[in-house]
Amino acid sequence: MFSETQRLAVSGASLACHHAEAITPARGILLISHGLAEHSKRYRVFAETMAARGYHVYAHDHRGHGETTAPDAPIGRFAQRGGVERVISDVIVMRGHAASRYPGLPVILFGHSMGGLIALNAAVTAPADFHAVAIWNSNFAVGLAGRAVQAILLAERMLKGSDVPSGLLPKLTFGAWGKSIPGRRTEFDWLSHRPDEVEKYVDDPLCGFDASVSLWLDLFELTFRAPQKIHLDRLPRDMPIHLVGGGEDPATERGKAVHWLSNHLKGHGFSRISTEIYQDMRHETLNEIGAHAAIAAFADWCDRAVARS
Repeated sequence: MFSETQRLAVSGASLACHHAEAITPARGILLISHGLAEHSKRYRVFAETMAARGYHVYAHDHRGHGETTAPDAPIGRFAQRGGVERVISDVIVMRGHAASRYPGLPVILFGHSMGGLIALNAAVTAPADFHAVAIWNSNFAVGLAGRAVQAILLAERMLKGSDVPSGLLPKLTFGAWGKSIPGRRTEFDWLSHRPDEVEKYVDDPLCGFDASVSLWLDLFELTFRAPQKIHLDRLPRDMPIHLVGGGEDPATERGKAVHWLSNHLKGHGFSRISTEIYQDMRHETLNEIGAHAAIAAFADWCDRAVARS
């Protein structure tokens, strides 16, 4: 059952992971990469729905998140150093674990928000390991403003250290996104129109924590790394890539960042890009009004992707 927490030892960490076995004859394997300041258990409904469609589903808590533990990764930090390489490696190890249990099946990598940053970076690091990639609600389009924020984070690290919460980034991200929602009830209404889902997030002790300076710096490294030509050139140009955003999601400039990534990938010759902006949705597509339709459309896309394998 997906709700049961399993453990996988990797590179000094104990990854908390969850698994939903395909109910119908298996079509493939789906790996889930969760977002910032949340954890993989929140993906139970998605995982069980995809299992019913014929996919063995695996999800793990990234370092510094959820129930995953590591000596140098308290909540809010990937690692004391080398955090980017470690979280990418964890995804690749999880892929190997899943493929060893179900050999011969195509593997689809799904990432939401921060998880999308990690997913694309994992794909360009180990392109032969993944048959298709889905990136939902992620923002790679930070541009020069992102470089300026990165410089401020480096100054924060010099003045305060890397393992304390950033004083600036929560205001520029979660705080600003919360204030952008008219008539908001909570500071996290930017996540979803559904009050019950927002309340679950607010009441969850493993959600909504302040990320450290080092984690924010790692996120910017992930953001700038994967879209570079030197990395994208490692991917086959006919790899299926599925992009999803919300038309009311302030974290992706209401879907503009998703379109930016779509155009960026097409400009580099990728031919199998599908892009969907759900106009009435905010940041957490999987927890929004209409999520069932979005998941069904995603499952159809997965079926088409693995049919070519």
